[in-house]
Amino acid sequence: MRGGTRGGRAGAPATLLALARATHLGPALAVSLVAVLLAAAAGVGAGRTVLLGFAVLTGQASIGWSNDWIDADRDLAVGRADKPVVQGVLTPALLRTAALASAALSIALSLLLGVVPGLLLLVLVASGWAYNAGLKRTAASPLPYLTGFGSLPAGVVAAAPGAPGAPWWLIAAGAALGGAAHVANVAPDVADDLATGVRGLPHRVGATPSAVAGALLLGAATLLLVIGPDGSPGALGWVAVALAVPAVVLAALAGSPRWRRAAFPAVLLLTVLDVVLLLLGGGSLS
Repeated sequence: MRGGTRGGRAGAPATLLALARATHLGPALAVSLVAVLLAAAAGVGAGRTVLLGFAVLTGQASIGWSNDWIDADRDLAVGRADKPVVQGVLTPALLRTAALASAALSIALSLLLGVVPGLLLLVLVASGWAYNAGLKRTAASPLPYLTGFGSLPAGVVAAAPGAPGAPWWLIAAGAALGGAAHVANVAPDVADDLATGVRGLPHRVGATPSAVAGALLLGAATLLLVIGPDGSPGALGWVAVALAVPAVVLAALAGSPRWRRAAFPAVLLLTVLDVVLLLLGGGSLS
């Protein structure tokens, strides 16, 4: 088998590449980058921003590795050819070791920022592990995303000098983005999930209601980030609202096969728009 055998013996470069992929590299890097940019905007300071970035990245890596470790049997059962365990490059034991070591490192790095910001940042890590460990199989599957992504901006802001508290609208917007991310994360794997007994809330309510909920959450995040900061919204805020309204309508159609292709750019637009507004909101606090 290319890249290794089912026994898990592969060369060091192949193993390292597979370990990087098993972190769910795209989302892990995206979350870490947003955290770093938000920290820079919020005036956390260069050195502490670097520390925060590594704390978030190691936490995200531990979540990705724990997912592939815990789901190894399920991925093998449905033949997930994109998974390194199914390809025979990695073993569940190696993923377990990597996940636990990375989680321990994330705990240490987070707490170096201080108890308050450290614990808030670790809510995201704990939420990811709770989701992987079983909550994704229940109607409470959105809860880890809501709590984890709501706590992330709170932890980033608290890492600034004086450990300030994040405003409610920034936390609420983070939670809304997390809820939308849950819908987006589940959508590609619905068939495999159902085949192996995973029935989170999106699986239970169906594709169309989930798409509508995801679109509304993205729209709610936009609104919170525009009207939340002190003072009247600026021109950019009103432009964001004007763009968000039709985008929400289109994004809500993502659950329909007929409209899915047209809805994807709207979902992407809303996501990018909300991230930009999130960073601007963090900048308004410094």
